[in-house]
Amino acid sequence: MKRSQINALIENTIAWLGEMRVYLPPFAYWTAEEWASKGHEYDEIRENMLGWDITDYGRGDFDKVGLLLFTIRNGNLNNPNYAKPYAEKMLISEVGQLSPNHFHWHKMEDIINRGGGTLMMQLWNSALDGELDYTEVTVRIDGKKCTLPAGGKVFLKPGESITLGPGVYHQFTAVDEKVLAWEVSMVNDDRTDNRFYEHQARFTAIEEDEPARYLLCNEYPKCV
Repeated sequence: MKRSQINALIENTIAWLGEMRVYLPPFAYWTAEEWASKGHEYDEIRENMLGWDITDYGRGDFDKVGLLLFTIRNGNLNNPNYAKPYAEKMLISEVGQLSPNHFHWHKMEDIINRGGGTLMMQLWNSALDGELDYTEVTVRIDGKKCTLPAGGKVFLKPGESITLGPGVYHQFTAVDEKVLAWEVSMVNDDRTDNRFYEHQARFTAIEEDEPARYLLCNEYPKCV
């Protein structure tokens, strides 16, 4: 992705969230220059990868395969200084933009449609070797136990949510208009806990065609 595209996506998202009356923590609005002055008191943000996360999964076509996220809070299984056993993320899914099929080895999560359009989620179980399992999938949708065929689809309207356990393959997209989704989960570790059905690059390679206005969660400068 080009840096100019990332800059524009973040600025457009901030404006859209304002229309939705959704507000993020202060560090969401810090510029790259402001980050350079932040000391060790902000190490939790750096070390737990809080903040903006924009990915095209290495496909080079963000509009078709991609996702914009913002991690608000997260624990860290490898650092006792950050003992939170939970994480919280904002997810923005565009119409026709697929977040590709994956599951988590350990994380349980709730995906909540907070507003906008309808979020479609397609589900499979996983086999012991990590491949697709074509047995029926059982999930809970707002506390209701639901059983679907392999590859079955769930359509979440604003306010609705789904609970996904470890090992449940899922891919999703907005089907009618942009969706503001939320994830509430166990600790998130994008480096080790994701299993994509097809190989994906989780973090995007960036072409620096203009200066960064905001930093992504894997770009913060180290504090010395």
